[in-house]
Amino acid sequence: MAHEPARSGLRCNRREWLLRAGLGVSGVALATTRLARASDAGISHTAEAIHQEIRFKATPSRIYAVLTEAALFQRVEAASDAMKSLDIGGHPARISRRPGGAFSLFGDYIVGRQIELIPGRRIVQAWRVANWTPGSYSLTRFELLQQGADTRIVFDHTGFPAGTAEHLAAGWYAHYWDPLRKVLD
Repeated sequence: MAHEPARSGLRCNRREWLLRAGLGVSGVALATTRLARASDAGISHTAEAIHQEIRFKATPSRIYAVLTEAALFQRVEAASDAMKSLDIGGHPARISRRPGGAFSLFGDYIVGRQIELIPGRRIVQAWRVANWTPGSYSLTRFELLQQGADTRIVFDHTGFPAGTAEHLAAGWYAHYWDPLRKVLD
């Protein structure tokens, strides 16, 4: 694997780059050994992740309120076909507005815990689908960025079961972003 040194403009391999970085021959050997051990330590470099950026004609505080207030989120659920298509019943949304608090959406089909709540700016959740293996949670992060009169949500979802990325990515649009747009209009 070739690396570009910051100043020389010359291309070199990893060993040469480490030597130029001042690690010396023994430092290069140690770094190479650590890299080999890391690859043998069960570290995955193929985990799936979802990154979506969506723009809405609403303020960050308005979007934050809809995503964190159960009565408002129920309007998102109603605008989504999830309650009908998933045949999950009409159980109302429950959403804690404090870190560590639980949430339950779409008739308990989506459940989790609030990890970080910064009003009008960020929501981080431990998030899971009810049919996942017990104890399996993913991490969702909603970053709310003011863009003039609009808000851009920078959304990241990681740590979900392998092979579910396509389904989840489509679900975010079908059950969150498109219904949220209807609620905000």
